[in-house]
Amino acid sequence: MKCPFCGYNDSKVVDSRHADEGDSIRRRRVCLSCGKRFTTYETVEQVPLMVIKRDGSRQTFDRQKMLRGMIRACYKRPVATETLEQISIEIEQELRNTLTLEVSAEQVGELVMAKLKEVDDVSYVRFASVYRQFRDITTFRDELDKLLSQK
Repeated sequence: MKCPFCGYNDSKVVDSRHADEGDSIRRRRVCLSCGKRFTTYETVEQVPLMVIKRDGSRQTFDRQKMLRGMIRACYKRPVATETLEQISIEIEQELRNTLTLEVSAEQVGELVMAKLKEVDDVSYVRFASVYRQFRDITTFRDELDKLLSQK
């Protein structure tokens, strides 16, 4: 590590500890030339995850955008925001664990629907009605019938 004071290219780590809730490591270093101390932070570099939209366009994955969709689906429902936040973290982790750089919007939507179905049926149907673009009452009823048959 290059010293920010004298520019020497070598230093020694004298202390390491977790920072930012374990997402990074704080290292206290001492320059082997001038003896001054400085702090560095190490984090894992995240490769951007791309989402392929229905029209073929690509966007970077945005967990906050997915979370906002789930919050809208759960409007006035007894689902805690913390639960939705945890679901969004789980879905992002699941997508990153596939080790692919691109996922389809359909994969993301199906994962969200599966998680919402476990939490609240009404929220699941609300999300499905937007995600699957229900065109009429028949498709809406078909989805409700599927949901009821699984209970």
